[in-house]
Amino acid sequence: MHWDQLGNTCVIGLQWGDEGKGKVVDGLLESFDVVVRYSGGANAGHTIVIGDEKFALHQLPSGILRENMTSVIAGGSVIDPAVLIGEIEALRGRVKLGNLRISDRAQLVFPYHRQQDVLAERAALPGGRLGTTSRGIGPCYADKVSRRWGVRVCELFDEARLRERLGLIIAHKNAYLKALYELREPFDSKAITEEYLAFAEILRPFVCNTMLELHGRIEKGERVLFEGAQGTMLDIDHGTYPYVTSASAGVGGVTSGAGVPPTAIRSIVGVLKAYATRVGEGPLPTELMGETGNQLRERGQEFGTTTGRARRVGWFDAVAARYAAMFTGPTHLAMPHLDTLSGFEQLKIATGYRLGDEILNTMPAETYLLSDVEPIYETLPGWERDISLCRSVEELPEQARAYARRIGELVGAPIRMIGVGPARDQAILVEGDI
Repeated sequence: MHWDQLGNTCVIGLQWGDEGKGKVVDGLLESFDVVVRYSGGANAGHTIVIGDEKFALHQLPSGILRENMTSVIAGGSVIDPAVLIGEIEALRGRVKLGNLRISDRAQLVFPYHRQQDVLAERAALPGGRLGTTSRGIGPCYADKVSRRWGVRVCELFDEARLRERLGLIIAHKNAYLKALYELREPFDSKAITEEYLAFAEILRPFVCNTMLELHGRIEKGERVLFEGAQGTMLDIDHGTYPYVTSASAGVGGVTSGAGVPPTAIRSIVGVLKAYATRVGEGPLPTELMGETGNQLRERGQEFGTTTGRARRVGWFDAVAARYAAMFTGPTHLAMPHLDTLSGFEQLKIATGYRLGDEILNTMPAETYLLSDVEPIYETLPGWERDISLCRSVEELPEQARAYARRIGELVGAPIRMIGVGPARDQAILVEGDI
């Protein structure tokens, strides 16, 4: 199948985030008219390399870099106006910002959300750090679900209401944070209100009912690409809870976040890095320590786009990937970073976990058990030569092809894209067998 035959498509990570979704989305965009960020916030970081330039996007959809692409931040997202406006200003004059749409129903991140995030991690209550990005995403989603303290984009344009609501909310937040974390410098509701009213004027041209716009474009036959944030192993319901994000990182997040029915999605591209990585706390059963882990981290430049933190690395975990695919249903797989594995004599793939006398073939609900499992590995031969200049499957060493083929078999979907470097032209499209 050619990429331009996919129809409305969701691109979603099948690991713990940082799979390379931004590169995959950028490679697919020529076949689409609209790209949508449907969940998450400034805690997500997508890196795109165009020529000699590297773009790190946190709030803006990857399509913003395409001149004729409409880029949508949908209602399931949470928006930090300071971050978003910073990205807009950095790109002003370089891209066509008139194609940006921001949902009037998206929730807003405020300074008190970021502070609460930092204080909660520092206090580690109850039961340890979660390893958040400290961008305020979790507290913002918590306020949204509480229904009392959440503030949406549409409220930015009703000054009297915004002043009244923020006065009440910030008084509550000051009392709460002082009582629980001994906040020493209370937030100034008047100053924050003025700041966000100024943000409103900058964002006003981009704000609309994105659900209506998406439905209209789909009815006209335009093709929509839904750009996932984080990875499905960080899904609030099905991930390695509590070390997860605060939103639905699976395909279900598309319908709730973008406001489109499941029938609107025709294809699902699951993105799998050729090995496992994770930022922050939480289990990583195949984690590599020592020299091998350091080599893999350095070769893959595994440092967070959002936080700059060194990512933890490990061998490919087919147990986790197969589990993620089970509730995500990928019709196609994309595998970035295959080039990072060049030079290793042997490569390992975890096909199961040993827990005492028991063999686990899927992820247990009890996340704490993953700290005690021993991966059951399948070993494959590696390859020596650099594959970053390969532009077709036939140019890849047989060992690299066998490795990719085996991952597709274990996960249960065909691999249709292989990444051999960060640049746009370092993506191999796979039309048939590998």
